[in-house]
Amino acid sequence: MKPTSIALSIAFAGSLAISGSAALAAPPQKMPFMWENATVYFLLTDRFANGDRANDLAYGRKADAAPLRGYLGGDLKGLTAKVKEGYFDSLGVDAIWLTPPVEQIHAGTDEGTGKSYGFHGYWARDFTALDANLGTEQDFRDFVDAAHARGIRVLLDVVMNHTGPVTQADPVWPADWVRTSPTCTHKDAPTTISCTLVDNLPDVRTESDTPVALPPALAEKWKKEGRYEREVKELDDFFARTGYPRAPRYYLMKWHADWIRKYGIDGYRADTVKHTEAGVWKELRTVTEAAHDEWKKANPGKVLGDGKFFTVAEVYNYSIGHGREFDMGGGVKTDFHANGFDSLINFSLPADAKGGYESVFARFDTQLHGPLRGKSVLNYLDSHDDANAFDAARVKPFESANKLLLAPGAAQIYYGDETARRLDIAEAVGDAKLRSPMNWDELADNAARDGYRVADVRAHWSKVGQFRRAHVAIGAGRHGKLADAPYTFSRTYSGNAFADKVVVALDVPVGKPVAIKVGGIFANGTKVRDAYADATYTVANGAVRTGGKFNTVLLEAAP
Repeated sequence: MKPTSIALSIAFAGSLAISGSAALAAPPQKMPFMWENATVYFLLTDRFANGDRANDLAYGRKADAAPLRGYLGGDLKGLTAKVKEGYFDSLGVDAIWLTPPVEQIHAGTDEGTGKSYGFHGYWARDFTALDANLGTEQDFRDFVDAAHARGIRVLLDVVMNHTGPVTQADPVWPADWVRTSPTCTHKDAPTTISCTLVDNLPDVRTESDTPVALPPALAEKWKKEGRYEREVKELDDFFARTGYPRAPRYYLMKWHADWIRKYGIDGYRADTVKHTEAGVWKELRTVTEAAHDEWKKANPGKVLGDGKFFTVAEVYNYSIGHGREFDMGGGVKTDFHANGFDSLINFSLPADAKGGYESVFARFDTQLHGPLRGKSVLNYLDSHDDANAFDAARVKPFESANKLLLAPGAAQIYYGDETARRLDIAEAVGDAKLRSPMNWDELADNAARDGYRVADVRAHWSKVGQFRRAHVAIGAGRHGKLADAPYTFSRTYSGNAFADKVVVALDVPVGKPVAIKVGGIFANGTKVRDAYADATYTVANGAVRTGGKFNTVLLEAAP
């Protein structure tokens, strides 16, 4: 059983004392926030922290699922408690991306891997309601407000491609709303878009401009909840204001935009993007940006930074090497960056990271400042549905931190990366292996595994993450190699309003002082601070001599 939020807070504080980690509060940011350098923390709300046991099983759901395929109790109150105690600040996190909070199908279904429920958020029943397993609308508002109070943005996970599976308790939407066949074969654009991702996952007819009525089951649900008239009036106002036909995709756009208008969400991560017509996403951006502008106008004192609305796409198998062209097959290439997205998730890092640091960093730098100039990517090493994780057994957690958090581009931490949460759970099948509960107990106990301790891993991720947050040059700047042994590189950023520069050395020998070349990045006589060791040095002969205590050196200009 998972401990309560209060117990978790005490346990985490204890683990910090054991590991000798820095305090929870993050140092002040020295640079303006930039999405190109963001550190995004991605979590499955149900698997993160349980703050209210009264909502563990809603809508008559049961604890009868296959291993790791049912609801386990994580909720918004638990997540908000972690925000307030500074857990994310201590990692240098700029944004939290949580799985879709919308009401999921009520029953379970078997896709061939055992009975499963929609704990992950991608099986919508009602896009306008918050799933009761996660809490209430006020709980969601409290979460967003708590994140914003600490300067942390929130990304909404939006699904335009499909509804939830059909069960005895969850009827299929009308045929003018969804198709139920054929199943996608992914040979070209038509066999990727005009089809269902898997059996029994109805595909929304996003290509259609034909007006449709509300699904009868949804209308009846709203009537029972006493909000039918309000919802219908809002839809009438939306279609009158925009002039859009009452086609399926525009209903979904309105419903997704409502979350942004009501709560001030800062952007979205779009699910299954290549399975929907590219132009749909440009339309969604227009609708959601208008909603965000409306919220900013009504809440000027709550706007973070420049208030830029941000969008990132999941185009499955997109690699940074593809630049601005993604091959859909059949001779069709699509520029998703030009269809409403600032950034695309970079699926290549889990494989690229098997190489050396320089092979990753130099290649990403070349792409981001060449074909992708003005756009960005979101790097990750593992996620909720990628079976090819870089380090599923968590035998290389320190190297993982370095390769993710120090790579050019934005970074996506998957919950538990920083605590070596295992991704190869033996009793689970398929993607359920990747979705175990957050390993708070191991962190609290400072568990030993494979030659390291979990709290020490967390402390390393914290130091590198806070350094990243303090320096936009890491994700948004230019990369330059300074030395092979120890491997040393620089990152430099020069913008209209500010400049930034750092030098990083990895795999540094310990036990005696080592000269770290700074290659003209910092002039002789300059005082620099090693943010990892919290030590100050003076540059002499183009180098600094470390104290020899740590194998990671993070150099910045001394205050």
